[in-house]
Amino acid sequence: MDIPRQVVSFLSSRGLKLATAESCTAGFIASLISSVPGSGACLDVGFVTYSPEGKAGFLGVHEDTMKAHGLTSEPVAREMAEGALQQEACSADVAVSNTGVADAAPEGGPPAGTQCFAWAYRSRDGGIVTFSETKKFEGERNDVRRAAALYALSRVEHYFDQRSTR
Repeated sequence: MDIPRQVVSFLSSRGLKLATAESCTAGFIASLISSVPGSGACLDVGFVTYSPEGKAGFLGVHEDTMKAHGLTSEPVAREMAEGALQQEACSADVAVSNTGVADAAPEGGPPAGTQCFAWAYRSRDGGIVTFSETKKFEGERNDVRRAAALYALSRVEHYFDQRSTR
């Protein structure tokens, strides 16, 4: 199953554009999409925000959210995805975000391989509907990053279909 190709086909067939807001995957999600011929029609913009300052400054993630929940958390992932869609120059209809730990976490932090995701969808009335998940992946650092990027893409259509139930 070629997940990036399926996502490009799905987005293109509906005239949708994607934005990415990535921390742990560091642009891997956008890179996978851009590897598919014709992806230029559906990839709008990608943000890589590793630091708390980058998350706050470029995506509008609230410092209170990061302090209360930690950088590897669904609330941070949600604010990252929603923040990407709210950027003035962003014309995307869908945003996917990722934040997590690929290898050894700081003491007291989440276990290695923990990844938090969010998928935000802009509705016709300008509102945003957001979904989030946390998963744990096994393997070396880059194995975790690749698995997380593929997983993030694999859920784009699933949550698009779930929007009407919210």
